[in-house]
Amino acid sequence: MIRSPASLYKHLLRCIQKLPPEAQDYYKHHVRQGFKSHSDENDPERIKQIMERAVEDAEWVILKYSEKGKK
Repeated sequence: MIRSPASLYKHLLRCIQKLPPEAQDYYKHHVRQGFKSHSDENDPERIKQIMERAVEDAEWVILKYSEKGKK
């Protein structure tokens, strides 16, 4: 379970490793930028929303690439 922004970051980097090598740099940059853009956020409820959305987005990206491999 992801409880902190640091654990979310680690989780997202692990998810990126499941992607094809040519896509990994793009998504690493995307994750880094997302953390930088929300670094000043201090509302716990908003942070929770951002974290939930990041996990959903990561699952969607992994699914997208896994379906590409099946075609």
